[in-house]
Amino acid sequence: MDTTTTTTHTEQTQELVEPPPPTPPPAFTELSEVASIGSNGSILFATDDWFAPAEWMLKDTEPVFLADRYTAYGKWMDGWETRRKRTPGHDWCLVELGAPTQIAGVMIDTAFFTGNYVPRVSIQAGTLDATMKRMLQTSIPRVTDEGGNIGTGRTTEELGMVELIGTDQWDVLVPRTELQAGYEPTRRHYFTVAKGKQSLIVNHLRVNMFPDGGIARLRVYGTVRLNLRESLSVRQPFDMIAMLNGGRCTGFSNAHYGHPRNLIKPSTAVNMGDGWETARRLDRPPVLQIDDAGILQVPGCEWAIFQLGGAPEGGWIERICIDTKHFKGNFPDNVQVEYAWKGEPNSWMLLMEKKKLGPDRVHEFEGDELLLPQAKPASLVRITIAPDGGLSRVRVFGTVAVAK
Repeated sequence: MDTTTTTTHTEQTQELVEPPPPTPPPAFTELSEVASIGSNGSILFATDDWFAPAEWMLKDTEPVFLADRYTAYGKWMDGWETRRKRTPGHDWCLVELGAPTQIAGVMIDTAFFTGNYVPRVSIQAGTLDATMKRMLQTSIPRVTDEGGNIGTGRTTEELGMVELIGTDQWDVLVPRTELQAGYEPTRRHYFTVAKGKQSLIVNHLRVNMFPDGGIARLRVYGTVRLNLRESLSVRQPFDMIAMLNGGRCTGFSNAHYGHPRNLIKPSTAVNMGDGWETARRLDRPPVLQIDDAGILQVPGCEWAIFQLGGAPEGGWIERICIDTKHFKGNFPDNVQVEYAWKGEPNSWMLLMEKKKLGPDRVHEFEGDELLLPQAKPASLVRITIAPDGGLSRVRVFGTVAVAK
């Protein structure tokens, strides 16, 4: 009798199961982000900053974990972390957005807060008038130095004064919701604002912790809404593409290393990751050649489209600044700028022919010798770089077109 077993269960080859692809973030994350420090976001008030100040929740960088780092107050954490509450109430803070915004969605990141993340949050929105804001900043000033508010908390008297402002009565954008621990699969929480609340134009948020704990990052996405006619003379040039003036990125060809919306932030880029950088194009010729003007002869390019802020009639562009700060070995060879009128958004007209770029510097283009005459007011601009590479910031200065 043959007792040889040809194949055992444990010897069978098991099929490898591919993990499911990551879920893409919601569409609202393509809108302007208005709460981070790089977008001029700031903290006006926080009930408690014991382990880590609320300002760190607005950092532009991804959160990190340093296992051996401690402060005089406890474990160093990269975000906002309050002490374990032993008094009535709950912790909360007031965030000032970079500009008046119609908010479409919010992201709360609990990265590395695994045993100390806040279990529940809610977010309310409103606008403090200038007098109330000044009173708050004068009575309970925030320390602007890095980590200057760490190890502090508000007194009963201070809390009572701030509660009189009535921010707890503001509109609710995110109702009280449970969060998950800051492990990689569960750290990011996206909240879409209800349609009925997306029309609100607000300057401030109240972020409520229930009752206490930590948040690594807060990101707020929406459309900046400014009435520049009320604040600017139609003859006064201003940065029409700036995010804080209502400019926003509406499309792009490639954003492998950095999103083109970074180009219109108000702050100077802190590194290459704070700009727009594409992947290297694979259609580059094996041997590169240039024309008589020194422009590389390549078949491909990358582009990003921006809606300009200001009046709905568009504007007349006078000066363009292209900054390649930090991009020293990966700056584009050249840049071209086109514009479109609001009535013909797909009909692009040339504003600036291809111009050579250099590393780590600001390039300014203005005047009739560098910019072509506009046939119509510009509502959109398309920035095209060739063959690929990175830019840190773009500024487009012009005046508001007067409606006839």
